[in-house]
Amino acid sequence: MATFRKRGPGQWEVQVRRRGYPSQSKTFETKAEADAWAQMIESEMARGVWLDRSEAESTTLPELLDRYEHEVVPGKRGAAQELSVLAAWRETPLAVRTVASIRGGDVATLRDEWLETFAPATVLRRLAVLSHVFNTARKEWGMESLANPVELVRKPSPKNARTRRIAVLPAVGRIRGRTSDEAARLAASSESRTLPGIVTLAIETAMRRGEIAALCWEHVDLVRHVAHLPETKNGEARDVPLSPAAVEALAAMLPAQEQKGKRRKVPTVPAALRGSVFGVRPDGITQAFERARERARAAYEAECTERGVIAAAAFLQDLRFHDLRHEATSRLASRFQIHELAKITGHKDTRMLLRYYHPDMAELAKRLR
Repeated sequence: MATFRKRGPGQWEVQVRRRGYPSQSKTFETKAEADAWAQMIESEMARGVWLDRSEAESTTLPELLDRYEHEVVPGKRGAAQELSVLAAWRETPLAVRTVASIRGGDVATLRDEWLETFAPATVLRRLAVLSHVFNTARKEWGMESLANPVELVRKPSPKNARTRRIAVLPAVGRIRGRTSDEAARLAASSESRTLPGIVTLAIETAMRRGEIAALCWEHVDLVRHVAHLPETKNGEARDVPLSPAAVEALAAMLPAQEQKGKRRKVPTVPAALRGSVFGVRPDGITQAFERARERARAAYEAECTERGVIAAAAFLQDLRFHDLRHEATSRLASRFQIHELAKITGHKDTRMLLRYYHPDMAELAKRLR
């Protein structure tokens, strides 16, 4: 039964009591609004479909994000990236709202604003994180009445497919003895001791940036030419075959006292050697790669100016570290069948694997002759 009480000018408090349910109360500006709410609550209780909305109506979005950050994020592999997404949501106008008041239209407005500045894939990632926050609150934190506003919003298409591969300059030969290959120029321009080996390993194995950063010596077998990855993006461990170039790059990273092993035909990793191979974080790899790319481009432009030739517009431009995985997959595809290639790259879906395969049509044309 509902009871009404006037609380000062323009405020009506309504309280609903029903046996078997906790008492519910709420304040409205008019009695008509209070009466409509009371009838809705009484109807839901009578039909046995009532859900407690009090926690969702009193919890703000930042409070929900904080709980998600402390209870859910630590168990995720991409925790660092997830934290940056949560920070972005805390800076939105929705941060002052309770989660029960957030509607699909509110999220759609933010989506459209973000699409003017960010890539569709970035916006899609932010929407996915917020959706998981709401679903977690609804399924595990007792907010069964909480609707997920992201479910009603049209998702942007990623449009992030890339076909970029390592470029080689047209037939101009070497410039002052330097190679025309982008990867070699990156390695030569890097001030990082580890980046050349990381670039080589990425091109030779198709390993992801995070997998390379997490690679440990106890999982490297240079004798068998195999690296074991206990944790990967898709959640499954896998073994990666190592080419002679990859083995050489890893052998170069052995501690100084172990460098004598390079003199042997087959280098070995000492059984006592453990821990990270490269000792760098994933974001550190990206930063070193971008700095090396900028230096390599500047050096290339200076050399072109000295020779009086026009610099190739695309050379060492718009090259990302993840493009090395595309390069590696395309190279390996000419040597392995698709089911073998999927085991090497770690793709579960062959359709996604094909997105990483960008063959040189001139090379394919030679097979027709």
